[in-house]
Amino acid sequence: MILAAGGVVWRETADSKIELAIIHRPRYDDWSFPKGKLDSGEELISCAYREIMEETGLDIEIGPYLGDVEYQSIDGLKKVSYWAAKALSTSKDFQANSEADLLEWHEIDSARTKLTRDTDREILDVFIDSPYQAPKLIMLRHAKALARSEWQSGDEDRPLDNLGQLQAKRMHAIYQVFGISQIHTSDAVRCYDTVIGMTRSLNIDPVITSKLSEYTFEKNKDKSLDYAKELADSARKTGETILLCSHNPVLPRALEKVSKKSDIDLPENKLKPGDAWVIYLGKKKVLQIDVIQAPTV
Repeated sequence: MILAAGGVVWRETADSKIELAIIHRPRYDDWSFPKGKLDSGEELISCAYREIMEETGLDIEIGPYLGDVEYQSIDGLKKVSYWAAKALSTSKDFQANSEADLLEWHEIDSARTKLTRDTDREILDVFIDSPYQAPKLIMLRHAKALARSEWQSGDEDRPLDNLGQLQAKRMHAIYQVFGISQIHTSDAVRCYDTVIGMTRSLNIDPVITSKLSEYTFEKNKDKSLDYAKELADSARKTGETILLCSHNPVLPRALEKVSKKSDIDLPENKLKPGDAWVIYLGKKKVLQIDVIQAPTV
């Protein structure tokens, strides 16, 4: 099976209408959402981000996961994963390339008619019902750390192991897609070392706080949970994407706090080292939670 990824690229017009970017692919002579094949060692979400920018010339910010479709292409059976993607630049940036020779913006009903494949129309239906305009709070568990039994000093100083260091180096490739503007991290070394490379790549000064640490959580759970709730409220107010990095005991309870009175099911499994939840925030409720797995190394 050929693995690929792409997205439904949208923009809001001056009169508050939603338009979608549809490309013409001369190789297939079809109109479709931008997408392309997965490179070796690449994460699907990173592939979607890269392919959209390569085919459209647009700067984008990735939003909710929309699912995947399978179909038979001229190259074989293909499975394509899709995300919503907000256009941050204009179609003036488009230049014909080897994959796409035309780009058109269509309102939703017009896009449905223009699209060639039924599978693209299926994804369009999911997009319509998705929280594609919602602000985001990302809860990231630190990358894999040295086992407690192998560390003789204080737990807050316990570092990443070799696998965790490799995971941390690949964090930027995944999280650059979300348009993050703030990064808050527990003051534990394993959390700080997970995000420090990403903060430098994104040119963000991290907020380092004991309120997201296991130690504070054990002493006073409300301090940690209220801090996460305040970040969610800030994201709602400003529309920014905020990432917090913390620990396994803290994050599930923080998710419950942020998702209180929401109608959606919370993830059944706890985060593994290097995993994250991307939480899409409505005015008072959580609308969608996507799971981002730890970087492949």
